[in-house]
Amino acid sequence: MTLVTGATGFVGSVLVRQLLAEGADVRILRRATSDLAHLGDAAHRVEHAIGDVTDADSVYRAMEGSRTVYHVAAVVAFGRGARERLRAVNAWGTAHVVNAALAAGVERLVHTSSIAALGRPERAGGVIDEAAVWTASKANTDYAVSKRDAELEVLRGVAEGLDAVMVNPALVFGPGRPGEGTFALAERVAAGRVPLAPPGGTAVVDVEDVAAGLRLACAHGETGARYVLAAENRLWDEILRTLAEAAGAAPPRRTLPPWLLTAAGALAEVGAALTQSEPGLTRETARTASATHRYDGSKARRDLGLTYRPFEETARRIARALG
Repeated sequence: MTLVTGATGFVGSVLVRQLLAEGADVRILRRATSDLAHLGDAAHRVEHAIGDVTDADSVYRAMEGSRTVYHVAAVVAFGRGARERLRAVNAWGTAHVVNAALAAGVERLVHTSSIAALGRPERAGGVIDEAAVWTASKANTDYAVSKRDAELEVLRGVAEGLDAVMVNPALVFGPGRPGEGTFALAERVAAGRVPLAPPGGTAVVDVEDVAAGLRLACAHGETGARYVLAAENRLWDEILRTLAEAAGAAPPRRTLPPWLLTAAGALAEVGAALTQSEPGLTRETARTASATHRYDGSKARRDLGLTYRPFEETARRIARALG
């Protein structure tokens, strides 16, 4: 039996479909209120364990009889009030998964981390890879800290005898649920509502390649190792223009200066606080989008045999999903 946490999400649902295509018996750990839309017909082909990674007892119950575990569940959030939720789900939730895997004698745990967990220097420069050493920096968001803490929990499990491997996806793109994640960005681009581009850049990867990378890491990854999943390094202007071109929409007209983007993030935080909603932009995300960080995904290609789609292909898949 293969257990997948976060199976109703963007990456987890693609992973579940790939596992089913391989003939795996899949159990998913999900909340009773989880939206199953991402899973589609796959929701009827898996065993459902109701619970939450923040509830240790439900994790232990879901883990019973599992040989392989893909831990994909995580929260991506920014702004005021997000820190405790990030820590509860990403760090302590991973601790519960690790402890349950140790108790159940799981043969292999594959942990879905993030390039954010590698750490970002305050002054961008060079290429970041699996050998990166975490250092305190204002460029590291609360989300990044929570994902780094999650990795420490996995490494603690390895030290206690758990066979575990970690993957660190870059910014993940692909057809998704309306209004969520990078698909929401693609929706705004297609509607011509992104006239300005952030000044920085990052690495991108297709969601199908992330799911494939998780499976390859399970089959071939070295215990305790990281594998960065990054197809290409792109400036934000290039990312947005590629999405716009695929959708037949107008690309951004110009690039914002960093100070203006940060000011916009501060204003968005104030507006969100007044309306008690999640801000679409924060000072944290503005700082991140203003810097250009480059990542090396060649280890996964070399050691796991992963192949990456070009971002243009991903953008065309997204455009078809947008209709």
